[in-house]
Amino acid sequence: MPDLDRRKFLKLAASLGAALAVGCTPIRESSSGWRERRDLYPQGVASGDPDENSVLLWTRRPYADGRKQATLLVEVAEDPAFTRVVATTNTRILGGSDWTSRVLVAGLKPASEYWYRFVDADGNGSRIGRTLTAPGRDDPRPARFAFVSCQDICEGTMNAWRRMIFEDERAAPEDRLGFVLHLGDFIYEVVQYPDQVKDGHRYNRIVTFPVKFPTGGKAVAKNRFRVPQSLDDYRELYHAYLQDPDLQDARARFPFVAMWDNHEFSWQGWQSIQEFGEGLVWAQTLKVAANQAWFEFQPARVPPQANLEAFEAPHVVDAPVKDFDDNGLGQEPNNLAAIDSLIGYRSLRWGRHIDLILTDQHSFRGPDPSNRDELKPLFEGVSFPFYPEALAMQIDSGRDFADGHPPAKLVFGAKSIANYRAKEPAQSMLGAKQKAWFLERLRTADATWKIWGNSLGTPDWRVDPQNMPAKMGKWTDGYAVLPNGDWGSIYHERGEIFDAVRDAGVTGFAIVSGDRHSFWAGYAAKALPPAKFEPVGLTFVGGSISSLGMQEASEQGSKDDPFRPLFMADRDGAPPEPTMNLLLNHGVRSALEYAHSGDLAKARAASNPDVAPHLDFVDMGGHGYATVRVDAEKMTTDFVCIPPPILRSDREDGGPLRYRVRFETPLWRAGEKPRMQQTVLEGDVGLSA
Repeated sequence: MPDLDRRKFLKLAASLGAALAVGCTPIRESSSGWRERRDLYPQGVASGDPDENSVLLWTRRPYADGRKQATLLVEVAEDPAFTRVVATTNTRILGGSDWTSRVLVAGLKPASEYWYRFVDADGNGSRIGRTLTAPGRDDPRPARFAFVSCQDICEGTMNAWRRMIFEDERAAPEDRLGFVLHLGDFIYEVVQYPDQVKDGHRYNRIVTFPVKFPTGGKAVAKNRFRVPQSLDDYRELYHAYLQDPDLQDARARFPFVAMWDNHEFSWQGWQSIQEFGEGLVWAQTLKVAANQAWFEFQPARVPPQANLEAFEAPHVVDAPVKDFDDNGLGQEPNNLAAIDSLIGYRSLRWGRHIDLILTDQHSFRGPDPSNRDELKPLFEGVSFPFYPEALAMQIDSGRDFADGHPPAKLVFGAKSIANYRAKEPAQSMLGAKQKAWFLERLRTADATWKIWGNSLGTPDWRVDPQNMPAKMGKWTDGYAVLPNGDWGSIYHERGEIFDAVRDAGVTGFAIVSGDRHSFWAGYAAKALPPAKFEPVGLTFVGGSISSLGMQEASEQGSKDDPFRPLFMADRDGAPPEPTMNLLLNHGVRSALEYAHSGDLAKARAASNPDVAPHLDFVDMGGHGYATVRVDAEKMTTDFVCIPPPILRSDREDGGPLRYRVRFETPLWRAGEKPRMQQTVLEGDVGLSA
């Protein structure tokens, strides 16, 4: 490698808190004396954030003999037998970094497959990992990746990972995945101890107890859960999760591109603030601890605060956050320092066809104006499981509603209150700095497909209760929305983004996201009828790897609930069926028709075409993952859905499939509307289409 390039990579490695290994010539056979000792590397190996010439490698080799540091040898080869070693380096691991190692391997060939391993001073070796480099910027070949989210090891199993590995190993080389995009909830910081679990179950899930916090954790939410109280508590979560054999195998096979969601820090947390339904908790020290643990266990190109081989945590104290700017960012210095201790938003290029842009939906998010006490009088005595769409928009948009003409009153049915949002700014998910960066990346992206990797789903959760029969209650407020905490209730800022896509003439815009524990496919649109429906791109939400969702919770709900037919259909001797899919995709009449007759054709005939023109598919009980293939002409997205992962499958393929459904969309020109075609490849999608 030329000296200039070496200096460039040395600088990059330092900024990432990583050691550097540089591709070497001549290629030679390994002489490390490696012998596999997986027990000494209990969390396995991983790679992440590849570009066309480099990739980050990771492992953890803990010691318990009192030492504070040790040295590992890293080997990278062109073959799994390590007869063609192309890079080696020694890397120091520190007890202060929980014995984790991050190594940037540079000088590699684009679009190439490599194998890697770590060896300690005694020849004890990690398992062998496999990784890939990105294609060159102008490589015209098709690109393929998977996106995933939400893996709770306490309430489910990782069968989806085994299915992904099984299929990838048997695919033709050109059809294999280039990387796995993990969109968050890699860990769940809310865990339950045995005394918090009734009958060993939550809904239909068997609760297990693989996590024991070193501090014992803190009981929250009226003693429903325990959460971390320290850096070591957060680290213990990663220790437990990464001992799952299926997750560990996936990290050893695929390079990961990871972004956090909420549970990497705190369930209902935002910025450095926690919420458990018991008032705000100032948690700057825990935000830094969560960031440090994420940095230590995820091989991602996110620099720590200082250019060190270890994360340098800023000194912060837990202090009240009272003053917020117009974008909702708390100005308290410890809050800002905690947020800035790790910046996760970034971009990745994959050949000619993918510009992947990742954003952080929690570190810069402003206060949720729908949580305010002023709103409570509108909801007193209300039994509806949804609320007016117009009200949701007014609460979100504040003074920016209707181009600066917010109503004086907020109305729900016959009740009204003064509009406490009328002089306040619109809610922000991204914050000013990140949003400016994101919009500039979108406008200047020149790959065929501009893919927004976003931990939170963007499709509206809209329903049409104006079509309910009178016996379900008098509804006078037009369209409604189901309660949600994602982009489905961030109308103004989401509209800004979609307007920017339209105004810049961006084509090939697609959103991939998670968090909803369900599969959704549709269109990215600022507004729905009766407003003008103008989709500017595609939007997909992937089902959870293991975490239970709305359908499983609703199955266990009361059959006497008068609104139950909108969400579940019950028939003697048969399991409940999720009419909620029809409710979201086709409307109230469709859901009620199916609940009454069980006739899907009649249910679809009763569809309201205006309730959800933005949706082609909804499965609120979907588990599994999604794959994406893009080329110069079209984007193909497959949902690979498995049964609820209650028990670990003993099958090599991870168990049966529920279905595999494909969405193909030709590339459209500026000003055109994207057109998606759906095909069921395997299984039965039931009420989802």
